[in-house]
Amino acid sequence: MVSVSKSAALVSLLLLLLQSSLLMASNQQEIDLILSQEEPPFGVVFEIVEGGNNDLEWAIPLTNGFIKQLRKRFPEIDIAVVSHGSEQFALLKSEATERAEVHQAVQSLVASDVPVHVCGTHASWRHKVADDFPDYVDVTPAGPTKIRDYQFMGYTLIKIDRE
Repeated sequence: MVSVSKSAALVSLLLLLLQSSLLMASNQQEIDLILSQEEPPFGVVFEIVEGGNNDLEWAIPLTNGFIKQLRKRFPEIDIAVVSHGSEQFALLKSEATERAEVHQAVQSLVASDVPVHVCGTHASWRHKVADDFPDYVDVTPAGPTKIRDYQFMGYTLIKIDRE
């Protein structure tokens, strides 16, 4: 039988409570926690998964605001954005005129070394392929897998929610 010291049990409990509170934390609270650290995480990956074609109109500006905060504190931090819900279809080439503001914001992110990925699997469900998206959007085979890849590399995941 393995005996666990009181201090090890206390540390485990505190880590569990911290993890639970992070799950309930707002996006800004998650950003504030990162900003309060001495050293940045290896990187941050923002996950956007919403149901509406118009959701990038609020999600990209919100995400961009968080990116600006992170880059102000940690200028060299690696950041990525993965969109894998129906909102990703606002980034189709055919939507570039109607959703020009979103397309310009994504181009600006990419120009500042923030790759923006969309889910090829979800795109295929609507008979869309990589060529249906502009070159500045990376169509990854599967959005959730791309997120896990980033996490495996040490990125902190932040799921963007309307606040």
